[in-house]
Amino acid sequence: MNTSEWRLPDPVHVTVDGASVATYVLAPEGRAPLGDVVFCHGTPWSSQVWAAAARHLSGSHRVFLWDMPGYGRSTQDPAVPVDLASQMSRFAQLLTHWGLDRPHVVAHDIGGAVSLGTHLLHGREYASLSLWDALTLDPWGSPFFRLVADHADVFTELPAALHTALVREYIAGAAHHQLSAGWVDALTQPWSGASGQPAFYRQIAALRPEHTRPVAERLPQVSCPVAIGWGEQDPWLPVDQATRLRDLLPGSPPVMLLGGAGHLAPVEAPSRVSRALGDWLGGPHA
Repeated sequence: MNTSEWRLPDPVHVTVDGASVATYVLAPEGRAPLGDVVFCHGTPWSSQVWAAAARHLSGSHRVFLWDMPGYGRSTQDPAVPVDLASQMSRFAQLLTHWGLDRPHVVAHDIGGAVSLGTHLLHGREYASLSLWDALTLDPWGSPFFRLVADHADVFTELPAALHTALVREYIAGAAHHQLSAGWVDALTQPWSGASGQPAFYRQIAALRPEHTRPVAERLPQVSCPVAIGWGEQDPWLPVDQATRLRDLLPGSPPVMLLGGAGHLAPVEAPSRVSRALGDWLGGPHA
C-alpha cells in the first residue's frame, strides 16, 4: 500500500492539560454527517495507521483523530507525562474540547486501554466502541518491550544509526507479512532525531500494567455496544486475548478475526478493516 494515498490533512494543534496535541478532523462533503467517530492509535504508532479507515468513514461521518502526546506530530517534550493514566485523562478533556457527547470510538493497541479507561475511570459515554488488537489484559509487553522499559536510559544513548535500525526492525515485526518500505519509513520517522530517539524509549518506559489493571477490573461495567477485531497472526498480543476480552465484556460482543493479518490490521488489511467499521456503524446500535 502506498502511504501517499492515505495522508491525513495537516494537524491542528490544541493544548490539552498543558500539552500540545496534534488533532485531525475530516467531514463529509455536501451532506450532513450521520454521527461522530473518534480514532485512537497505539504504540509506537500515530494517527497515520488509521488514515485509510478515517478517509473511508469521512464520507458519511465526522471523523476525529489525535496523536497522543509523545507520539506522531504531538509534543515530545520530556516534561509531558506519557503514561496511560495521563493519556486517559487527556482523551476525556479532548472530547470536551471537541464538544463530543457520545461519539463512536475506534481504538487500536494501547488506544484500547486509553479509550476504555476514559469511559470507565473518567465517566465519558460512547455510542459504541470498536477495539482492534487492544492492549488491556495481562500479560502484555514482549521480552524486548520489558527490556527497554527497564533500561530506557541505556537505549537512549545508542548511536543514531543503530537506534533507527532497531526501531525499523521492531515496527516491521508487528506485521504478519512484510510491510512496504514506505510504511516502515512513515512509522519510524517520528522516532528519529534528537527529540524522537529519547521519546521512543521514554514512552515504552512509561507503559506499565498497573495502569491497565483498574480498567480490566471494570470491563463488566462497559455501558456501550462493543465490537472486537484482531489480527489472527498477531505476534504481539495473542489472538486468545480477543476471546478473553469478549468474555469479560457485557453481552458477549462480536469478534472478527482477520486471517493473514498481524498486530497492524489497520495497515495490513485497510480495506477489510474499513468495511468492518462501516458495517458496524451501519448496524442497529448506530
